[in-house]
Amino acid sequence: MKQEIKERIEKIKKGEIPEGYKKINNSIFPKDWHYKKIIDIAPLQRGFDLPSYEIENGKYPVCYSNGILNYHSKYKVKGPGIITGRSGTIGNVFYIEEDFWPHNTSLWVTDFKMNYPKFIYYIYNFIKLQKFNAGTGVPTLNRNDVHKFTIPVTNVVTEQQKIAQILSIWDRAIELKEKLINEKKEYKKGLMQNLLSGKIRLPGFEEKWEKTNVGEVLDFVRKEPIKNPQDYYLLTVKLHVKGIEATNKKPNVTEKGRPYFLREPNELLIGRQNFHNGGIGIVPENMKGFVASNAISSMYAKKGLLKFYFYYFANENFYKKIEHIIGGTGQKEISETMIKKLKIVIPKDLKEQQAIVNILSTADKEIKLLEEELEALKQQKRGLMQLLLTGIVRVN
Repeated sequence: MKQEIKERIEKIKKGEIPEGYKKINNSIFPKDWHYKKIIDIAPLQRGFDLPSYEIENGKYPVCYSNGILNYHSKYKVKGPGIITGRSGTIGNVFYIEEDFWPHNTSLWVTDFKMNYPKFIYYIYNFIKLQKFNAGTGVPTLNRNDVHKFTIPVTNVVTEQQKIAQILSIWDRAIELKEKLINEKKEYKKGLMQNLLSGKIRLPGFEEKWEKTNVGEVLDFVRKEPIKNPQDYYLLTVKLHVKGIEATNKKPNVTEKGRPYFLREPNELLIGRQNFHNGGIGIVPENMKGFVASNAISSMYAKKGLLKFYFYYFANENFYKKIEHIIGGTGQKEISETMIKKLKIVIPKDLKEQQAIVNILSTADKEIKLLEEELEALKQQKRGLMQLLLTGIVRVN
């Protein structure tokens, strides 16, 4: 970053007004920019009713509060357009090039007021629409409050275009990184389905796999409940095999409530109410001393490798079958007894278990690295938006 820009940022942080800038309502921005209400930049209007039974298959996107979910034979608005959620899901902003039908659960920009549409898209992202939630139950965006919100903007379309072009480069990089992550996840999913079923055997391993049940190779960790759980923070097991998450919440202890247990690193946790939804994970080192209720069971390996069994349970082909085993229509909580009776087919050779773990762990590391790169790109974009959409960095 140029020294000139660094000095300008420092001045603005201190509340000082750099040369060529002005201050209105605590906002410092370029003298040739204008302080405007959103209604005077790009007003919003509620979308149009379109019951599902009236939708005729066609080429025009139907845009709901959470994006494009359908296509219709007719459109209401000429593209390009900007849509955001009005009710249900709010805060996400969508840019669409083609003609479209904004659904009545959405709001759409009715008039760009001679502004560059993609620039307006970034403005709406920048102002964080979630803060205008007016709903007490279902999230609802109050467009009147949005319309009254004021923000400094440039009226120069060429400057707007340059800002949008720069931010679009980051959007494209983010999109490509997300695509690569999804491809890696699909590749890992295929590896799990093939390696953990024995459909594909690794070189050097030919011994027949053993059919057994979970209770023969794993058992539940038994320990005393803690006496003062309200002094500890809770951890939770995320769905869809997304790991263990530390929270800043403490247990709400009642006399007849569930007991709580300290969880240690490398314990295999199973959320019994959501085992069939991938509610499993291994406690990481940084969560030592967190607690969980007895609705979350902990297992250790009597035979074989715990990490291998984690991957075995994490295989979608395995955990999704559990819902049918549990049965019923209410809360689907599997008992520890039922878990121990689950049938599994596994390699007896620990070296084969380790070889499979090594391959899947490498895939996990590759995905984690890509996710860190993705987060870095998103952070860079947030920083760029802060600099470009406030005029701290000029592009003309």
